Amino acid sequence: MSGAASHGATPSGAGGARSRHAGKAVALSVAAAVGGFLFGFDSSVINGAVDAVQGQFDLSGVVTGFVVAIALLGSAFGAWLGGRLSDRWGRTRVMVLGAILFFVSSVLSGLAFSAWDLALWRVVAGIGIGIASVIAPAYIAEIAPARLRGRLGSLQQLAITLGIFAALLSDQLLATSAGGAAAELWLGQEAWRWMFLVGVVPAAVYGVLALRIPESPRYLVSQGRRDEAIAVLHDVLPPDEDATQRVEEIEQTIRTDQLLAHQASLRGPVLGLLPVVWVGIMLSVFQQFVGINVIFYYSTTLWQAVGFDEGQSFTTSTITSVTNVLVTFIAIALIDKVGRRPLLLIGSAGMTLSLALVGIAFMNSVGTGDNVSLPDPWGVVAVVAANAFVVFFGATWGPLVWVLLGEMFPNRIRAAALGVAASAQWIANFLITVSFPELLERFGATVPYFMYATFALISFFFVLTKVPETKNIQLEDMEGLQVERRRPRT
Repeated sequence: MSGAASHGATPSGAGGARSRHAGKAVALSVAAAVGGFLFGFDSSVINGAVDAVQGQFDLSGVVTGFVVAIALLGSAFGAWLGGRLSDRWGRTRVMVLGAILFFVSSVLSGLAFSAWDLALWRVVAGIGIGIASVIAPAYIAEIAPARLRGRLGSLQQLAITLGIFAALLSDQLLATSAGGAAAELWLGQEAWRWMFLVGVVPAAVYGVLALRIPESPRYLVSQGRRDEAIAVLHDVLPPDEDATQRVEEIEQTIRTDQLLAHQASLRGPVLGLLPVVWVGIMLSVFQQFVGINVIFYYSTTLWQAVGFDEGQSFTTSTITSVTNVLVTFIAIALIDKVGRRPLLLIGSAGMTLSLALVGIAFMNSVGTGDNVSLPDPWGVVAVVAANAFVVFFGATWGPLVWVLLGEMFPNRIRAAALGVAASAQWIANFLITVSFPELLERFGATVPYFMYATFALISFFFVLTKVPETKNIQLEDMEGLQVERRRPRT
């Protein structure tokens, strides 16, 4: 910021050093964000397997929705658990735990012999997903320089979108190779089983990376490992920022936190919780109540329900996931320039309009049961509007909520508050995911999409009145941010 400009006497040397330090911060953030890749992969790999699992185990719509969504309850528990364990074990050790859970669940889900043991292993996967959803944003926020924190925090969402894309692409390749998700592929196992089994590769990569990256400097300071914290910060901070001074600031916040230990609880005057915790919870809930995961968990089934064959549905789902990946770069480019609040407001408005348009398109569907189709031009309108929704979500609410959850809480409650907010997100995700098949069966696609559009509209006013701006604010200064709720700080 202004400090960087004052060092113009040695532009090439300072610029090179700044670039090297930024590169180190990016490398560590990318390593941590691999957990986001697993998060996206494991949560979306079920997409291509839903119909095959339902047919193989002869499941009703309600039970199918439960098997798909049960992982999300595990994720809620994992998020709560990860937030607490990270303060005791450290960030990197909890990452390793998440990797182990991912690995085990991938193998056992692929070898499932009934819907109920598949549901159990999906819960195990969910716990790993929940842990990754908490640890990566916290670690990246604590390792990143303030001027890069938004962009590096957005890597979590980029990794999630890449994981979703990889899951849908591998699902499509495996199903195509076998001649259908329910057909046998290799070693006498159906393609849908291999969809789960391939998850062992990214799980192993995540575990290895977690063992190699340094611990969060804030955790190191809290454990009295001052020299290690200075060494980590020296690697990631630009040359115009003193690592020793930053450690002293962290030590001061820790001493203050110890004096305010009685305030380290999340309990507060608003329905039993602090106002800032409720802001985090509501951001999480709105991120899910707009229905984004209906697109990624059920898109293949959804497009088949409106007349696409299995191959076309897989292709449409894959195109949507590519769109989700690409638009995340918009957030990475703008988040530290434009700020968090303006992007969230644009996203809410865009999602409201596009979701309403999807609902209108499905109002024009013809036929009943398995013979539903969208006549021209409404099929094209539905696909375009659904992808427009993904654009607005992926460029704003997708990455920005994770950035805010990683940075907006005071130091003394960050991990615990992030865990609670992420747990709320997974519970909201569960409610949306488990309810969609029944809503689709009873009312068609129109009602759920109008419902999601309504939540998107409400989210606009929530951001406008309750969400603070955190751009360029040091983590140690987040405490004072809670005073001015209605005026963004830049």
